[in-house]
Amino acid sequence: QVQFVESGGGLVHPGGSLRLSCAASGWIATYVMHWFRQAPGKEREFVAAISWHGGNADYADSVKGRFTISRDNAKNTVYLQMDSLKPEDTAVYYCNVVILYNAYWGQGTQVTVSS
Repeated sequence: QVQFVESGGGLVHPGGSLRLSCAASGWIATYVMHWFRQAPGKEREFVAAISWHGGNADYADSVKGRFTISRDNAKNTVYLQMDSLKPEDTAVYYCNVVILYNAYWGQGTQVTVSS
């Protein structure tokens, strides 16, 4: 059983930055970790993923070059650095792990990009 607590969301102007954190209560050090997001009226979509050792990362085309995923396995925490934010990045952001075919999700953190 894994539980997550996401934090770091908020209201930011276009072009601004935020750093999201996802702290896990269970063991995640050997698993690929993901960030997803869900905007109002839209389906949840993939944002970024990071390998268990942190050496490989993958991003949605819409955030490539602006977002950076990282992890600190000693702290059981995954991060999402978001730069050059756009209004279309407004969404609830969730971290996720799949362990033995079971998907675990956090409660989400709201990110609002608006002038």
